[in-house]
Amino acid sequence: MPRRVSLPAADDLFRATSEPAVRAVPDPPQEAQKGPSGRIRHDEKITVYITSDELMELERARLTLRGEHGLAVDRGRLVREALHLVLADLETAGEESPLVRRLRE
Repeated sequence: MPRRVSLPAADDLFRATSEPAVRAVPDPPQEAQKGPSGRIRHDEKITVYITSDELMELERARLTLRGEHGLAVDRGRLVREALHLVLADLETAGEESPLVRRLRE
């Protein structure tokens, strides 16, 4: 009698055993999205380095939104919303957008 134990392969251990669960949040449309992504699962990530003063400004804005406007948002959502506003303004205003003017300074 062999003393060697036969173990299942990784494919057997990690195979799907049921239908995939229905996501609570639908997948975003595949066409170009023109608004901020909001509360969905984000597949991409970037790292942005900011100063401690910029981080304090971001936190102040987040707390202002919560305290004065009743909006509980995290820093990521706040940054995505701000980015959407700046990019939409760039698309409509072009050369006259504050982003172009600031980057030229």
